[in-house]
Amino acid sequence: MNSVIGWDIGGAHLKGVRVDGGVVTGAIQLPSPLWQGLEKLDAAFVKACRKLGSATHHVITMTGELADVFASRSEGVQTLARRAAEKLGCEKLTIYAGPSGFVPLVRVGDHIDEIASANWHASARFVAMRLGEGLFVDIGSTTTDIVALGHGNVSARGYTDAERLETGELVYTGMARSFLMAVAARVPFRGSLIPLMNEYFANMADVYRILGELPLGADQQATADGREKSVEASVARLARMLGVDAAEASKEAWVEVARAFREAQLRTVHDAAMLVLSRDPLPPRAPIIGAGVGVKIARMLAERLERPFIPFSRLVMATSPRLRKLACDCAPAAAIALLAKADFTIEPGPSPSKPSPDR
Repeated sequence: MNSVIGWDIGGAHLKGVRVDGGVVTGAIQLPSPLWQGLEKLDAAFVKACRKLGSATHHVITMTGELADVFASRSEGVQTLARRAAEKLGCEKLTIYAGPSGFVPLVRVGDHIDEIASANWHASARFVAMRLGEGLFVDIGSTTTDIVALGHGNVSARGYTDAERLETGELVYTGMARSFLMAVAARVPFRGSLIPLMNEYFANMADVYRILGELPLGADQQATADGREKSVEASVARLARMLGVDAAEASKEAWVEVARAFREAQLRTVHDAAMLVLSRDPLPPRAPIIGAGVGVKIARMLAERLERPFIPFSRLVMATSPRLRKLACDCAPAAAIALLAKADFTIEPGPSPSKPSPDR
């Protein structure tokens, strides 16, 4: 049986999903902070390969080319592709290039703009093929993708990060790593709207930890102050954002502050979704398809939009419920592994003209 492992190389995490015969049989997410050096990625690959085993085909997508260890996105794409090939040592290795499908390593230089940060397109393409239409919402630890799907195609208006930021299809807010001063300018506290400290004292992982809603494995990076990941420590970090100590308010008061940050984040995602839907109207019963560690936020969005909700996990087969959940958390890696069953590979040849994203 042919085995495929899909890899999503991010700036903060490495995600891998193994598929055998169309069934997810393994999945892993590991911290891999590229800003600390490429050796972090090397170590993550070693650990992930021990967990997932060998495969006949490896497929790669990425967002890590944006890390500031690279002078440009082009350098990042080519470096990460080569690094992955060296670490995986597989004869059949291809890289996802969006509308151009999977390309071999020797053609990476011809498809830089299509490969760069194309993981969202892989997930959206897989969901579009399965469901036909809907609004795909992938909320990860750092960012949120919002993609309209119609007639079995990806209907995104933007493709690059810059274009997607402009169209509302990429929102820089996530379940864990988002700085709180980037989520809200002020929050209600003791009867006043308090402006926040513009310092990295806390993040959204602290908020969801206080609320008891942080999924297991969602927070894999160090805390803002380098201290423990407990509710008490998260409250202390949250209090600093307001310029006070945790002891100056009750536990219930800090839960309310955390709820205010959750609401601010959800409103941001809701506004972006409304913008996307204003350009690409969908039938009233077209669903929201949620993925990522923030899938519960996507479910809340569906309730606000009064639409059915389908988790990405429902679209994949896996050998256990735990692996279906991990596949949802690592949707792009799962998607490219499953898409690789179809032959999208481009063989070496003349450089093609740049295609437009699926419309």
